[in-house]
Amino acid sequence: MGKSVAIVYWTGTGNTEEMAQAFEAGVTEAGGTPKLVGVADFSAGEVSSYDALAFGCPAMGDEELESEEFEPVWDACKEVLGGRPVVLFGSYAWADGDWMVNWKENADAASVNVVATVTAFEAPDDDAQAALKAAAKTLVEA
Repeated sequence: MGKSVAIVYWTGTGNTEEMAQAFEAGVTEAGGTPKLVGVADFSAGEVSSYDALAFGCPAMGDEELESEEFEPVWDACKEVLGGRPVVLFGSYAWADGDWMVNWKENADAASVNVVATVTAFEAPDDDAQAALKAAAKTLVEA
């Protein structure tokens, strides 16, 4: 049995959920044991149950994380991740995807071990699907 990986996500239109499912398939292909969970059903207290984690959130508003459900869970989790490898992913539909740059900077400032980030413009195309599977493999092998 490979690394246990929590894939924690929030989705508005379904694009980030589709990305989470592709990431889940990538973890399985890489020999890991994934658990796909909506952010509303996850808490920082569960982080220690996993070897690695992936967090998915689309760009919202002015290039921000979703603030009602996702951001409070992310803020709590980032403090207890320790050295666990983490992937950040999500979709966007406007601007340049700067929310991911900002999110990665936020993670770096909290000393989160981010091994990859993956973005998709709207629904994940073949390139985004391939990037998610590659990121999943990197996470499982980290």
